[in-house]
Amino acid sequence: MRAIWKGAIAFGLVNVPVKVYSATEDHDISLHQVHNADGGRIRYQRRCEVCSKIVDYEDIDKAYEDDGRTVVLSREELKSIPAENSHEIDVVQFVPAEQLDPMTFEKSYYLEPDSKSPKAYVLLRRALEDTDRVAIVQFALRDKTRLGALRIRGDVLVLQALLWADEVREASFPSLETPIRISAQEREMSAALVDSMAADFEPDQFTDDYQLQLRQLIEAKLEKGESLDTEETFGVPAAEAGSGEVIDLMEALKRSLEKKRGGGAASGEDSAKPAARAAAKSTAAKAAPKTASRAAPKTATKAATKTGAASAAKTAGTKAAAPKTSARSARKEA
Repeated sequence: MRAIWKGAIAFGLVNVPVKVYSATEDHDISLHQVHNADGGRIRYQRRCEVCSKIVDYEDIDKAYEDDGRTVVLSREELKSIPAENSHEIDVVQFVPAEQLDPMTFEKSYYLEPDSKSPKAYVLLRRALEDTDRVAIVQFALRDKTRLGALRIRGDVLVLQALLWADEVREASFPSLETPIRISAQEREMSAALVDSMAADFEPDQFTDDYQLQLRQLIEAKLEKGESLDTEETFGVPAAEAGSGEVIDLMEALKRSLEKKRGGGAASGEDSAKPAARAAAKSTAAKAAPKTASRAAPKTATKAATKTGAASAAKTAGTKAAAPKTSARSARKEA
């Protein structure tokens, strides 16, 4: 990792020098734009609408327009803003973690000690551990004054950028203002469905299906060129993907519970979707072995469930047939 910023955490009279690193990265496949007629790359140019000349980046200033008046701000003027020149992460409060609304969470950054002795860094980390609180901080990064929260992840301090209060919109939907009657049976069935799906969250169990299928599409196109058949590649017609049937709420809850409990037979449409997803993961495994290895246990579990259900059905059929056989034997003896 490469540090994107250096500064110091101001913790009372204690100064904690740190390096700042991006804690997350995008795993999406990078695509660029081309002209569909000849495959030529699409390029964007910074062109001035007054003189029609292409303008170099170093010759570009920023401007603000209000009621027809335009104020042009040079780079030197923008750099003169006091907050822009600050390299301090200023601790202003220590608050309970549960008071932070996840809606305000923005980007996360790792903080590394940037001094010969990390004692001050460890002291701040221990203070957060002992008090079970997070530190609310203010800092300037990339032309913006930001609000943040210092928290702990393992042995590392994490700077969690937060949105300002006026950057979070209020939700106001007229459709939710109308009183809705929910029956006791609907509540019971929805609670039962929640219980049947209850689990501990393990992020590694989940995969980005779109990226897997995009990789599968790219590999197939490289192999077959313009003769590519997407229905053959994914095992389901593109037009049918994502189609869903609108059904009654109670019926939906019942079918969902039956599916989870293994008591109902899956419809052709329901079974086709997992099959298509499994096929996509299998093909994409060549390009992404780690992701495929995570998907394998899921497939095995589903197969085991189906096998178990089939065995149970056979056993039940055998038990049901036993009384009939006994009855015939008794008649013959009589």
